Amino acid sequence: MIEAINTWFLSLGADYGVNPYIFGGIYVGAIPFFLATVGWMVRRKRQGLPITFQLIIAGFLAMSAYIYLILAGQNLAWWVYAIIALLVLYSIWSLIKKAREPAAEPNM
Repeated sequence: MIEAINTWFLSLGADYGVNPYIFGGIYVGAIPFFLATVGWMVRRKRQGLPITFQLIIAGFLAMSAYIYLILAGQNLAWWVYAIIALLVLYSIWSLIKKAREPAAEPNM
């Protein structure tokens, strides 16, 4: 049964040249680095320092799996690119919105 699931899972990306395990590994693997970058960004914002670099890193980490999909994917449907574009725009909008909010003071 596990072999059948693995075969099915790998077949999802076979037609498009994308390995689902690599996509998932990038997606899940970027999460701790994204959270660490957001923490770094919050610390710098509380100190009144610029956070542009941290925003760029957080944006890259949030979109890294989709960057892999665009670079490795072949014969992807137009709607896949549309969904990725919407996700990228939403990520940028969300990060900018959060960055403009004042940083909460730590509870001590």
